[in-house]
Amino acid sequence: MSLRLGVAQYNFVVGDLAGNAQKIITTARQACTQGVHLLLTPELAICGYAAEDLLLRPSFIAACDEAVQTVARELADLPQLTVVVGHPAATDRGGWRTRSVMRPGRYNAASVLREGQVIARYAKRELPNYQVFDERRYFEPGDSTCVFDVETDAGMTRVGLLICEDAWFDTPARETRAAGAELLAVINASPFHAGKGGERELMMTERVRDCGLPLVYAHLVGGQDEVVFEGHSFALQAPVDGEVVLAARAPSFVEDLFVVETRRTAEGLRLSGPVAPERDRDADLWDALVLGVRDYVGKNGFPGAIIGLSGGIDSALVLAIAVDALGSDKVRAVMMPSPYTADISWIDARDMATRLGVRYDEISIVPEFEAFKASLASEFAGLPEDTTEENIQARIRGTLLMALSNKSGRIVLTTGNKSEMATGYCTLYGDMAGGFAVIKDVLKTTVFRLARWRNAHDPYGTGASPIPERIITRPPSAELRPDQTDQDSLPPYEVLDAIVERYMENDDSVETIVAAGYARADVERVTRLLRLNEYKRRQAPVGIRVTHRGFGKDWRYPITNKFRA
Repeated sequence: MSLRLGVAQYNFVVGDLAGNAQKIITTARQACTQGVHLLLTPELAICGYAAEDLLLRPSFIAACDEAVQTVARELADLPQLTVVVGHPAATDRGGWRTRSVMRPGRYNAASVLREGQVIARYAKRELPNYQVFDERRYFEPGDSTCVFDVETDAGMTRVGLLICEDAWFDTPARETRAAGAELLAVINASPFHAGKGGERELMMTERVRDCGLPLVYAHLVGGQDEVVFEGHSFALQAPVDGEVVLAARAPSFVEDLFVVETRRTAEGLRLSGPVAPERDRDADLWDALVLGVRDYVGKNGFPGAIIGLSGGIDSALVLAIAVDALGSDKVRAVMMPSPYTADISWIDARDMATRLGVRYDEISIVPEFEAFKASLASEFAGLPEDTTEENIQARIRGTLLMALSNKSGRIVLTTGNKSEMATGYCTLYGDMAGGFAVIKDVLKTTVFRLARWRNAHDPYGTGASPIPERIITRPPSAELRPDQTDQDSLPPYEVLDAIVERYMENDDSVETIVAAGYARADVERVTRLLRLNEYKRRQAPVGIRVTHRGFGKDWRYPITNKFRA
């Protein structure tokens, strides 16, 4: 064995500098008992990712510097262990080797620690500024390589350090090899979206093929506001007969001290380790949603969650996710029937609450609804009932849920999906009222698919088939007027979701979507609704991003907007 390398695939909390430092110290000591020589922590592990405008505060950067020094001091008695720590750093401190900085600023950096000292430093060179990334707002680019030696009883290994986006480009890896690296260590905080794990492995395969060096990809796990990091760290073997081979892979969505063995041969370093199996796409989606809820609720100190359970598919899915994330004892479901609530909605809601073992209550909104109508009778005299009365019902429910939240401290999880957020098929201050939008980035067709997936699997041991079959098969309805269905107001969800995906996620034009075979009337109707409802989305709770473009940090469209293509 030449080198035993560990990856601290752990859940670091934004702003918890002392806690993050202690987690690194504890993990390093554990790794040392397992014979690890080099421990990699994820990108910006000291401060958590993404710290956003905290990074603009000089006191925050100074506190991060102190946390790095604390880690170094506390591990000084482990001379056989080298630790790479990701952190932000001021450009005008610490002897950074760079040529490009014109003014004091910050680096997205990593320090290499050994025997209580910083033996090498690296500043990220490629700063992403797309999708959810804003790194050019906060950081200056580095322009140097970092290659350091790790010595074991079997000899010395030269390790080249890269940070996340650096490895998506040819030059940093090539220059690192030219500087003498035998192995690439890439530390990362790359937000999840469906399929992202496979994309990373493919891109890193190209990097290994191009530079000819083995690579270890160390990744973060955890939820932070609207983004989720799934872990899925891995190691790739340098090309053998032209083929790049997956040498090891960590499990996804769980913390793990992931250990990779290296062996020096005549052909160079050979890597090996445990290989977690390939995962089903819906399993990834489910775990991302569960982790997003668990960390948002837990890291922000809420004692539990409240969900308005309607007997429909969206609230059913959110309830199942919440129970998997938090446990049944921390989830409360409240059914709030109106004059238009069907009997089967009561029956199915009660059934599901029983299956999952959550507290379940029914609070009729009929008295409040009648009182609202009476108060407004003179104003509405001679006018037919319309969406005004529908929205009143939704707002009564939102008010009741928020009152229960205030009294108990539990957070309200909203139940609107991406199709509804796109078209405005949701009520401002009604069903949009709450603290966290669990399925905000999940299209309606995916909602149905995930419900069926969850009924066929029990990944967290909270109960099989939690969603009554009738909830999945009955036509979806807001039940705000007699015999209402969603398709009274919207195209079929298969059509609607395809248009939203093409227009919103992929930036296809109206003409391109029509040319793909969709009816012009449907395309123009959906895109018009999407434009008109930006003002609603700006007032929606933050929610979990699981696609490559969600209605959050990576969707920044003007509310006042006359562009129509």
